[in-house]
Amino acid sequence: MKRILIANRGEIACRIIRAARALGLQTVAVYSEADAQALHVQMADAAEAIGPAPAAQSYLDADRILQAARTHGADAVHPGYGFLSENTAFARAAEAAGISWIGPRPASIEDMGDKQRARAIAEAAGVPVLPGSRRFALGALEGIEQAAADVGYPLLVKATGGGGGIGMRRVDAPDQLLAAVGATQQLADKAFKDGTVYLERLVPRARHIEIQVFGHGDGTAVHLHERECSVQRRFQKIVEESPAPGLPDALRQRMAAAAVSLAEHQRYRGPGTVEFIVDADTLDFFFLEMNTRIQVEHPVTEMVTGWDLVQAQIRLAAGSFTPVAQADIVPRGAAIECRLYAENPARNFMPSPGLLSRFALPQQMADVRVDTGVREGDRITPYYDPMIAKLIVWGESRAAALTRLAEALAASEVGGLRHNLPFLQAVVAHADFRAGRVDTGWVQRQQAELVAAMPTPEGAL
Repeated sequence: MKRILIANRGEIACRIIRAARALGLQTVAVYSEADAQALHVQMADAAEAIGPAPAAQSYLDADRILQAARTHGADAVHPGYGFLSENTAFARAAEAAGISWIGPRPASIEDMGDKQRARAIAEAAGVPVLPGSRRFALGALEGIEQAAADVGYPLLVKATGGGGGIGMRRVDAPDQLLAAVGATQQLADKAFKDGTVYLERLVPRARHIEIQVFGHGDGTAVHLHERECSVQRRFQKIVEESPAPGLPDALRQRMAAAAVSLAEHQRYRGPGTVEFIVDADTLDFFFLEMNTRIQVEHPVTEMVTGWDLVQAQIRLAAGSFTPVAQADIVPRGAAIECRLYAENPARNFMPSPGLLSRFALPQQMADVRVDTGVREGDRITPYYDPMIAKLIVWGESRAAALTRLAEALAASEVGGLRHNLPFLQAVVAHADFRAGRVDTGWVQRQQAELVAAMPTPEGAL
């Protein structure tokens, strides 16, 4: 492996370029018309335009991306997260073209990408799953009322091909069911070209805990401990940390063992994340899904384990990774990540694209890390996810990490557009968060209070 094409943009593309450079590998960036001057384009050794701004005409165009790989002599492709990262056809097409796929086997992506099939595989691997229904195709809803009654309310309508919180709706009563199913099917058909949905029991007070795994591809795997991801808005994460506060050690061990069992059952290759719902009242845990890619929040795990997951991912694909034993992975201290978005918390987190006229985050150091794909003067466009940066801190204890995070957020400056920096400060300062008393519904319940508590930076919009 000598040259990697990065089939992505923004923060994760820059992250992969840094990892490849550290391994002595060259990189090829791809970019849409909107990203012609983007940071990842300027960082790469070569770059290729792949189409207009809409993702469907550029970053989701597998044929144009693979043609760019051939044009620039790339012998490997890294998909990052989002876009084509969990697209089985793209992974298979890359391998068929003789290009190394830096990711799990396409069969693993296919199995875990179908959320209902993933549930069945998890059950076969001895992993507990929530009660759920059969699948319902677009417009074919016969029997869904009885299926909902069997699952029980409250429940979630979930797209079988969904991910990242997309294609998921809560239903609290029978009279809400058909509208929610119809809306979810339409969204899923548009987003995933598959309008099939299923129903799943909703745990009212749920914590979102995920286990980072790394499979060697030979039927063995290790875990790199857990991340708490319960601070969410619209089913999407805002703050992640490791270790999960207040989680009993016995529960951590059972969840980690279940995640490793699933990875080994799949003969999984590389980094993946097994996500669980933990009932905050009973501490029972249930399989949610498996993400067959590098996660947005992977820096949290890197900070507490000392691993570079992206470098490990590349080395495994290149055949130069030496398998590790579980005893060799020893976590240290605590890490917390905040996602800085161009969005307006006071308007239900509506995206807020615009010119980033001021952008100054703390200097990178051993215990403070900034991952971003933009610079001051760049424009956050309406075409893609509005994440500006990730701010990650480490401390010898959670209390030390919280102090460092509060200081880092206070030292950050963002101007020219609406953003969630003050909201993140309000979250980190809240007594519930500091005590670890959060669940996936916490932000929604506390949203008005958190918005009211947001500090107003000088010169803010």
